[in-house]
Amino acid sequence: MSEIFIPLGAFAMIVAIVYLNIRKKERLALLQFNKDASVFGQRSCINPSLKYGLLLMFLGAGLLVANFLSHQGYMDEEPAYFSLLSLASGIALLLYYFLERRARSPKPGPEDHNL
Repeated sequence: MSEIFIPLGAFAMIVAIVYLNIRKKERLALLQFNKDASVFGQRSCINPSLKYGLLLMFLGAGLLVANFLSHQGYMDEEPAYFSLLSLASGIALLLYYFLERRARSPKPGPEDHNL
């Protein structure tokens, strides 16, 4: 089992070095053209705990349904768990996407109403 960790670690190290080198060059190019590098510090999530809460809640529901389906004999155990965990995590992330998009959309104010 340990014979796989050495090549995997070497590959991860090479990917990390290349990624960090590219990131450094991007930031230096921004500074060279007098641009602000604060763009890299912005988070795309409005509330990351909402995203992870939805994901874990839907994963738990997927496990519960997969367990029920496999013990009742409707599906085999392996496809039930794999498919329902994938489906539940996809639904949770889509729900979070729509919630975030609705929160970022401009809300009409009282001056926008034409009476």
